[in-house]
Amino acid sequence: MFCSEVYAEARPELFSGTRIHSSDRTMDLGLAEDHFSRPVGSFVASDIEQLKLAIEECKKLILELPEHSERQKDTVVKLIHLRLKLQELKDPEEDEPNLRTLLEHRFSKEKSKSVKQTCDKCSAIIWGLIQTWYTCTGCYYRCHSKCMNLITKPCVRSKVSHQSEYELSICPEIGLDRQDYRCSECRTPISLRGVPSEARQCDYTGQYYCSTCHWNDTAIIPARVIHNWEFEPRKVCRSSMRYLALMMPRPVLKLKEINPLLFNFVEELVEIRKLRQDILLMKPYFITCKEAMEARLLLQLQDRQHFVENDDMYSLQDLIDISSGRLSCSLTEIHTTFAKHIKLDCDRCQAKGFVCELCKEGDILFPFDSHTSVCHDCSAVFHRDCYYDNSTTCPRCARMTDRKQDEVLDMKDA
Repeated sequence: MFCSEVYAEARPELFSGTRIHSSDRTMDLGLAEDHFSRPVGSFVASDIEQLKLAIEECKKLILELPEHSERQKDTVVKLIHLRLKLQELKDPEEDEPNLRTLLEHRFSKEKSKSVKQTCDKCSAIIWGLIQTWYTCTGCYYRCHSKCMNLITKPCVRSKVSHQSEYELSICPEIGLDRQDYRCSECRTPISLRGVPSEARQCDYTGQYYCSTCHWNDTAIIPARVIHNWEFEPRKVCRSSMRYLALMMPRPVLKLKEINPLLFNFVEELVEIRKLRQDILLMKPYFITCKEAMEARLLLQLQDRQHFVENDDMYSLQDLIDISSGRLSCSLTEIHTTFAKHIKLDCDRCQAKGFVCELCKEGDILFPFDSHTSVCHDCSAVFHRDCYYDNSTTCPRCARMTDRKQDEVLDMKDA
């Protein structure tokens, strides 16, 4: 095999009685015998030691060969294979189950051999070609098979399922002394001086973590968005990064309660709120229209289902898209499609329009038109100039009141 050939080249004195000069070493690569070949499971310590010696000899040989020469490149490739073989001996592949459950993680055995990943537990590279590794299907936590029994952090998806809310204080720091100068997650001793391990602060939780639990990943912090309308990514620990990623599409932010003043300073929020209110007014037309149901118009908002349920709940992804302008463009396009169906394409929906009973002039009105006002009691629609802020008595409400009075009188006469 390849490893023994390189080993023979790197340490030729072990295979022959004469010393081969470095310039001739790379020519002696044709050995067919595999000196590391043993039955599966019978590797011994000497094999590992021999591989380590071969690796060192190979490294020396690379330095001795001419710079950028083909022989040097070939030797580098063979050095890589030697190191992979050494790693395989240290971590032999075992028959692992395809699914494993641990601390609410649901780990699935990965089959990819070429994608390079990093173990979330030990921070070492996962060599998919020779190592068994797993990914949690809930929070995408990745780790070596050998590291699974060392995991102490529960799956963050369970936290998302049971406690769907954000920390709304900006970087709520408590201090290293309150953490007993230990990592908030794995309890490894840490300090700001980096002895014995560097303390890294998570901008979301405000707590400090070791370099194994905090990789200097960045994420947009919900508290900074809501209070400052700030979208600059900040450094967060691994668990916070996964939690924020899972929470991103969830509509859990009621802005008018958390920070109602935000609507006074962010014009885009006012525009989106109006579009959402209009869509809620269009919804009754669609759920009673056969053509709209067949065309599945409301499914255009399937990625933001909360837009057809209320107009005051937002997800962090909504706010990010509002800031970038993407949401305004897409929602305006959907709003135009919905209005076109109701006002132009569908006779049934057109028949549900209103005529202003105050002036009895103009086109058919709909509650989502920009120049109309809607009675909050009976939902009748009028021109805004005719009926503004309920300052005028609604004719429809007046008729309904008269009708009820007549029915009461009729019951008394009976």
